[in-house]
Amino acid sequence: MKRTRNTPSPYGRAFFNETREGSVSSAEIAIPHLMKLINVTSAVDVGCGIGAWLKVLMANGVTDVWGIDGDYIDRNALEIPKEQFLPRDICRPLALDRRFDVALSLEVAEHLEAEYAEYFVSSLVKLAPVILFSAAIPFQTGTHHVNEQWPEYWAEIFKRHGYAPIDCMRPFLWNDPRVDWWYSQNAIIYANDEGLAKNPRLAECWKAARQTHLSIVHPSKYLSLVDPAIRGSLLQRAVRKVRRRFCVLTARTSLCGSISLKLR
Repeated sequence: MKRTRNTPSPYGRAFFNETREGSVSSAEIAIPHLMKLINVTSAVDVGCGIGAWLKVLMANGVTDVWGIDGDYIDRNALEIPKEQFLPRDICRPLALDRRFDVALSLEVAEHLEAEYAEYFVSSLVKLAPVILFSAAIPFQTGTHHVNEQWPEYWAEIFKRHGYAPIDCMRPFLWNDPRVDWWYSQNAIIYANDEGLAKNPRLAECWKAARQTHLSIVHPSKYLSLVDPAIRGSLLQRAVRKVRRRFCVLTARTSLCGSISLKLR
């Protein structure tokens, strides 16, 4: 986002305290599944905040992790070693002297003005052949959301760099209450030919999970906007529709995880 040195950041300690628990809980479900699909010995998180997702990667044996975010991040609040955090302006092209097995960018891109979208994706693809990407959709709302877009918007930019969307995270995460709904709704893997060649399981999932559209709305978000009096009926219909769609996908490959949608 556009900020001068004297402009206060909207992402202070309170912001990260509010999101930390859900981020860790979500990562604890998502990371082991991601590691079944790709071989992860190194990872970088662009827009890492205090490093909650990297902390979970480290707990799963990946010690070569690096977090990148603005200089406003409180170093004493970091969940990763301070020396593995790189303060950078993520609106500008990132130039590191290495690549990683996977790059993460989770609910970050919507915080950057649209004029930086191309630069941001260009930075991500220079860092890794596989990217776990999640960005807010229109009307999702949140702190300083200035460029909420449907997934096809981001997929088109990634496509120009030779990266294809692989929708094999969302079916696994979709109905797990431990995962924040915005990750369940938005988390898509992007990979280029190198990423697919290095990760046969991901390539298998890609062959089975390719879709012509990516835009979906999680029932939890949709129902949060609905009058409670009619919410129950809408929930049942929404869950049935999602079950039909994702069961077709998961029937093709067990790597995408089984879907068990239960009304709660």
